[in-house]
Amino acid sequence: MKIYDIAIVGAGPAGIAAAVEAYAMGVTNIILIEKSGNHSATIRNFYKDGKRVDKEWMGQKLESGGTITFLDGTKESTLDFFDELLAKHSIEAVFGEEAERVVKNGDIFDVTTSGSNYHAKSVILAIGKMGKPNKPTCQITAEAKKRVHYNLDACSENENVLVVGGGNSAAEYAIDLADKNDVALSYRKPNFTRLNAINLLNIERLSSHGKIRMLMGTNITAIDEKEGKLKVMFEEIEPETFDRVIFAIGGSTPVDFLKKCGVELKDGEPVLSSEFETDTKGMFISGDIAFKNGGSIVAALDMSYKIITLIKNKYL
Repeated sequence: MKIYDIAIVGAGPAGIAAAVEAYAMGVTNIILIEKSGNHSATIRNFYKDGKRVDKEWMGQKLESGGTITFLDGTKESTLDFFDELLAKHSIEAVFGEEAERVVKNGDIFDVTTSGSNYHAKSVILAIGKMGKPNKPTCQITAEAKKRVHYNLDACSENENVLVVGGGNSAAEYAIDLADKNDVALSYRKPNFTRLNAINLLNIERLSSHGKIRMLMGTNITAIDEKEGKLKVMFEEIEPETFDRVIFAIGGSTPVDFLKKCGVELKDGEPVLSSEFETDTKGMFISGDIAFKNGGSIVAALDMSYKIITLIKNKYL
């Protein structure tokens, strides 16, 4: 039975950083496990082409203490950056296997995936939130679900589209679609509170020119399909008809998976030490799921560096 020094679940920025920093510290007996077919699935699937990926995020001005230097870029340059990191370090990675549970037996963790079992002295859970996007709580009929989406993959041109959400992803979806579609943006609050300065400026500009119709302070109660169109019912205003609805309402902590791993939760969030360790010694959490309201890529890189440093000093 092969026993790895570290098993890393999730090949997003936090997971890749953990693997790279481990190599930099001379810890090469590691395995990187990812459920999708490639690394950085959230960036690939939920970031629109050309999306800015900034070092600073929501006012967070951080530097990673490790070996990785991350700079401002785009979706494409960020993916290239992580491609290069993985290729440079010859990291053993398994793609297309979803971790189902992690259990500690004695001093060794058993990581059960959809395709195999792995064993390690320490485990880092770096699966992220956006891989599991928040789903709306409103009633959506089975027929309507065919035209309700969570990214722009199914979008076309010359459609009447409703984007739902108040974060940067929702804003960027609306901005991207507005050039070739009729777009409305629904947000439950009367004002935006989470947009970066560039997205806020673009939303205000397009709204003032009639390119995006703002439905602020609105809550959707139900979506039904009528003659190939979506009838959207609101709590505050009269129903409206759209060709397509795009929900961009954030990601949720994968509670069920964390419970299977024995992670203590409070209000649906993992309970961690100041060193990002769960109450199961040797099991750590890095990246988005360690932050209640999300975090920057640089924050994830620094977190993984600190976790690897602790693992090497304490468990190896």
